[in-house]
Amino acid sequence: MKNKHIIRINPETCIGCGLCKRDCPAGNIQIENKKAKILTQSCIMCGHCVAICPKAAVTMTGFDEPPIEIGKPATLNPQELLAALRTRRSIRQFTKQQVEPELIAQIIEAGRLTPTGKNAQDVSYIVLQDGINRFEQPAVRLFRRILPLMKLVSPVAKRTVIDEHFFFKKAPAAIAIVSRDQINGALAAADMALMAESCGLGVLYSGFFSMAANHSRSLRRMLGLKRGEKVVMTLVLGYSGVTYHRTAQKEAASVRHFHFKMSK
Repeated sequence: MKNKHIIRINPETCIGCGLCKRDCPAGNIQIENKKAKILTQSCIMCGHCVAICPKAAVTMTGFDEPPIEIGKPATLNPQELLAALRTRRSIRQFTKQQVEPELIAQIIEAGRLTPTGKNAQDVSYIVLQDGINRFEQPAVRLFRRILPLMKLVSPVAKRTVIDEHFFFKKAPAAIAIVSRDQINGALAAADMALMAESCGLGVLYSGFFSMAANHSRSLRRMLGLKRGEKVVMTLVLGYSGVTYHRTAQKEAASVRHFHFKMSK
């Protein structure tokens, strides 16, 4: 985490119920004299103690926003979610309509709210809109150099033409998701893609641009990537210029079930 945070428990409002102690994944809370007590500030700062306290006795400093009170928990309709997942497609044809700044902000917010391992909150975002082609060109040059080698091992590469819009497909925007941890960045990318589609946008996961960004020195400098940082995924965004009339077929899931019977 970038900022320093301090956990505080107000002894006047704490009722010593122990909910925070039982829910703390770091084992960092104990009950003394019927009051909760933080053992150390060396903690993952996950905020479970803040969220679960029925009396709002636990607080954390160093954040730009206060916790939001939860009335009725938000739920997703499972059938509607499955329908959205079933009909989503990678979009490679976009209209010229620009993506509104408020939609970009919503998509990034979805990434920000995505959980990270050990609550690292180590994911950042690079928005490419104005002059987006300027970032595409170094990637094009890199892939044109390695394409002859790829053609030796890949039948698909033999049919590939790397034109000036190979990575972004003339889309008006892209967001590079940056993290030192591959899983944290990938989780954020998945939630961001869902948010983009819920906003009516088409999405393309550009693994090729992510690869280029991580291996091209000039592109890394342009993107301001620091040592150890990597572009985990790049979401290419825009309004879809194509309509799909039916779903794509998927193979059946490969599932293994294990059932263990307890001996009497």
